[in-house]
Amino acid sequence: MKIKSICCLGAGYVGGPTMAMIAAKCPEISVTVCDMNEARIDAWNSDTLPVYEPGLQEVVESARGRNLHFSTDIKAAIAGADLIFVCVGTPTKSYGIGAGRAADLRYIESAARLIAEVSEGNKIIVEKSTIPVKTATAIQAILAANSTTNATFQVLSNPEFLAEGTAVADMESPDRILIGGEQTPEGQAALEALVSVYAHWVPRERIITTNLWSSELSKLVANAFLAQRISSINSISALCESTGADVDEVARAIGSDSRIGSKFLKASVGFGGSCFQKDILNLVYLCESFNLPEAAAYWRAVVTMNDWQKSRFVEKIVRTLFNTVSGKRIAILGFAFKKDTNDTRESAAIHIVRDLVAENAHVIIYDPRVPTETIHRDLLEVGVPQDIINFNIEIAADPYEAAAGAHALATLTEWDEFRDLDLPRIYDLMLKPAFVFDGRAILPAAALAKHGFKAFVIGKGE
Repeated sequence: MKIKSICCLGAGYVGGPTMAMIAAKCPEISVTVCDMNEARIDAWNSDTLPVYEPGLQEVVESARGRNLHFSTDIKAAIAGADLIFVCVGTPTKSYGIGAGRAADLRYIESAARLIAEVSEGNKIIVEKSTIPVKTATAIQAILAANSTTNATFQVLSNPEFLAEGTAVADMESPDRILIGGEQTPEGQAALEALVSVYAHWVPRERIITTNLWSSELSKLVANAFLAQRISSINSISALCESTGADVDEVARAIGSDSRIGSKFLKASVGFGGSCFQKDILNLVYLCESFNLPEAAAYWRAVVTMNDWQKSRFVEKIVRTLFNTVSGKRIAILGFAFKKDTNDTRESAAIHIVRDLVAENAHVIIYDPRVPTETIHRDLLEVGVPQDIINFNIEIAADPYEAAAGAHALATLTEWDEFRDLDLPRIYDLMLKPAFVFDGRAILPAAALAKHGFKAFVIGKGE
């Protein structure tokens, strides 16, 4: 089966960049990215993309208008596609059975019903969203029950493993592409059709094929393992601070062990992003559903450690500033969950700012990519009242504006520009004593001391 036309449902952080790369690498395939959000589609068609990734603008512009299209006409795109990627949101449920742990599949179900309604002929449906094991069965049941034509469907699992901030490079040269399909002749034919798309630029040995359930579970487990490493090193960062050890030196020592490796051993204020916490909680719910309480408790502890690291950081600020931050100006550098992205989902900064304003602090935030409206929306969603946002939150145009008159400064995102701050200028702008809380360990500790700062660096002794 040769793929000539692709439709993607969802124009977010996964759908937009992934489809742009496919279109750029497969000029003979027509790729249409669809979304009900007209403003988002307009942004994809403009010079200001809704998703920031280094190099993404160039990839989009290389194919947009040729074989890459962004549209709100979802039904037409589905009807004309051979292969349909489902890249809709799967947030953690906030209600009912499994609230706070299980994935909310309402958008997956809606997508499946729409596909069934307008499809004719043979269609390949590809799960790209992060979903629980056996979701493919639900999709197949919805398609079979709602199709009013002679359409036939094959459902594949093709989870994404992109790291935000390096997504373009990850797609250009991926560690692996994972595709799961049914172990039937039709399922294997569909699987090979998707393999042939990626094979335009990905070596065949990097394309792993499995059954559907292994593919679905592998995404959750990969993110859980990575998050586990971050929570593990963060637990050690607290021990390092108490003993005088240096968490970076500990990480380097254990990371040189080939059995462990060096990746995801960077201590910080905690992991964020759209996947790690959501996928771990989903894994917790799966374990509970299959009556594996010990396994559920084990993975829940990873999230617990992540939450503790954030609250510990806030407590350190309050205690250091003479046990009160009421009325004090706290400069926050970075609001995105990591550098080189404008994504703030589950960012540690959201919870740290929330807890600081709960202590009546006046918080001044600077981030080079996150717009004011996103910051305000995120704080509202975690319970910060609008009047507190209006009076106790400021948005600065640069780090120096944020530091002006501040009692303390905290780095919460590892943006490269923060590594090159003019420290004497920052010191002169701040009230004295000038406290710095480096939640990403990116500022030069010796230089901070030299210029007169009272500095706390995560995972470092006093």
